[in-house]
Amino acid sequence: MTDAVNPLLAPPTLPYGLPDYREIRPAHYLPAFTEAFAAHRAEIDAITASADEPTFENTLVPLERAGDLLGRVARTFYTVSSADATPEIQQIDEALAPLMSAHQDAIQLDAALYGRISAVHDRLDALDLTAEQRYLVQRHHREMTHAGAGLDAAQKERLVELNQRLSVLTTAFEKNLLADTNDLAVVFDSADQLAGLTEGEISAAARNADDRGLPGSYVITLTLFTGHPYLSSLTDRESRRRLLEASRSRGSRGNDNDNRAVLTEIVRLRAERAELLGYPSHAAYITSDETAGSPEAVHDLLRRLAVPAAANARREEAALQQIIDAGPESFALEAHDWAFYTERVRAARYDLDRTALRPWFEAERVLQDGVFTAANRLYGITFTERPDLPAYHPDARVFEVFNPDGSALGLFILDLYTRDTKRGGAWMNSIVLQSDLRGTAPVVVNNLNVPQPASGRTLLTLDEVTTLFHEFGHALHGLFATVTYPHFAGTNVFRDFVEFPSQVNEMWILWPEILAAYARHIDTDEPLPQDVVERLHASEAFNQGFSTSEYLAAAWLDQMWHSPSAAAAAAIDDVGAYEAAALAEIGLDNPAVPTRYSSTYFAHVFSGGYSAGYYSYIWSEVLDADTVEWFRENGGLTRENGDRFRTRLLGVGGSKDPLEAYRDFRGRDAEIAPLLARRGLAD
Repeated sequence: MTDAVNPLLAPPTLPYGLPDYREIRPAHYLPAFTEAFAAHRAEIDAITASADEPTFENTLVPLERAGDLLGRVARTFYTVSSADATPEIQQIDEALAPLMSAHQDAIQLDAALYGRISAVHDRLDALDLTAEQRYLVQRHHREMTHAGAGLDAAQKERLVELNQRLSVLTTAFEKNLLADTNDLAVVFDSADQLAGLTEGEISAAARNADDRGLPGSYVITLTLFTGHPYLSSLTDRESRRRLLEASRSRGSRGNDNDNRAVLTEIVRLRAERAELLGYPSHAAYITSDETAGSPEAVHDLLRRLAVPAAANARREEAALQQIIDAGPESFALEAHDWAFYTERVRAARYDLDRTALRPWFEAERVLQDGVFTAANRLYGITFTERPDLPAYHPDARVFEVFNPDGSALGLFILDLYTRDTKRGGAWMNSIVLQSDLRGTAPVVVNNLNVPQPASGRTLLTLDEVTTLFHEFGHALHGLFATVTYPHFAGTNVFRDFVEFPSQVNEMWILWPEILAAYARHIDTDEPLPQDVVERLHASEAFNQGFSTSEYLAAAWLDQMWHSPSAAAAAAIDDVGAYEAAALAEIGLDNPAVPTRYSSTYFAHVFSGGYSAGYYSYIWSEVLDADTVEWFRENGGLTRENGDRFRTRLLGVGGSKDPLEAYRDFRGRDAEIAPLLARRGLAD
């Protein structure tokens, strides 16, 4: 294939540098990567070949310009490989993983480049640099040191081997999980087995069955996390059991998709790599360059929360058991019963049936009159759909985003629906990064996994509404970050800070003006009744024992997999036993409250970017809860508040220390009390 016919190698022709996915074929990707690797290598070699004394202008600036082609190709491909991973794309992903790892290592471990950056870093106080430039030098030096640039040749050789093998393993983990998730979708013979689901949900299950060549049947696909939204509605206990059993068995059935051997090898190699880099564990290595600073700080927070959370969960369990015992048939509560009977307790205690709220949460209205309206009220931005611009899949929609003064800000792409080629969960990613140096504006994507009904409009659960607002918080971060250097663009911040802006955006879901705009009945246009809103607020801390426990269990598992030394990690040979012992050790081993992600389908940490970092959600929530309190104290949904949050926090991207940015916004460090109150964990 020649460069002339490879659209990935030509300058972008669409607005905002959006790739023209209509012209891109799978066969274009690997040749484009090969060309991009070579171009990036040549750019780095030009920097290191200079005989001039290293300066910011002759070292850091060209470094930030370098890799533009590779970044464009990579973001174009990885958007597709996560959201539309056809077998052909998966094959490319597998072939690419070691190549990308080798190239990244070649740059990060380049001794000559490290030497030049170190020379600039050593003279930092004598240089006349802006705050952003100074921080750029510090971050490049820290990241290259952290990556192993200071190791000797033999150590670097082993490090490269470890990184390449890990890239292959994490790709295999994700591929296995997607295959097993699809294989374990639960097939039901009769709609009677789905009693309790809405007409739209049953329609979606019938559509899934038709798509799989099973007309007359009903197929429920699995979500990424252990639980499933339908567990709260299905009245047939056996149907609930089958659904949860399928979810919990992913990656551990002894078939070709079994992830246990993949997982343990990942753990061993990460521990060995950490030791090679001078750290006692992978968790120590990761947290050393996060706001937490150490695994001990993480463990202290998780332990502080686990004890009251587990106690709350036990009280909740007792209340659920009472409901069961008062029914016609008494039995011991099991994990697949929790969500179903929780809704019964909620209904009894708060006269609230969350499963009946869907008619008020029509997807398009939630998006336009909820998510977009909140952003408009707070930040003054507006959205115009651009059906003329192609996305990577027919289901993905493109919106142009404008600043309050009418100037162009960027593109937002929403890909709402689940499909067999999309990985589980929900996420935000960037296709184009904003950078004044490169003259680029942001293009960001939100992916969810909402079942698509066979016909009619899509009705969301309250949890799905929350996910949509959450992921859009990430999108706002990606859109608003205004930086000179691409290294700091968008959500390129510390992992245990990145969830903070997205969690803050959830606060607008039940904000009166926003809720009144989007929560209107699909048939009557009546707003969600005020007494229902009041009961939603009253029940905010309800079931937090379960919710906090299942999350903390997953965060603790992540830490325990990544806290052993290399020798200890090598001795782990039974995934199930190790997981059980870890949960028992912190007191989160309640059989009725399974961990949000069990090890063999814990994609965040074994195929995503959250290894030893899943604690980030609760760590960021300390900042989030404190920020929500600030908004409430200062008038809530106002342009003044939005402009302050945008300018002082979202807008800086990764161009300053995140806790410094938080102090600039809040006026002080965050306090934990609002989080404890929110989670029902206050003394």
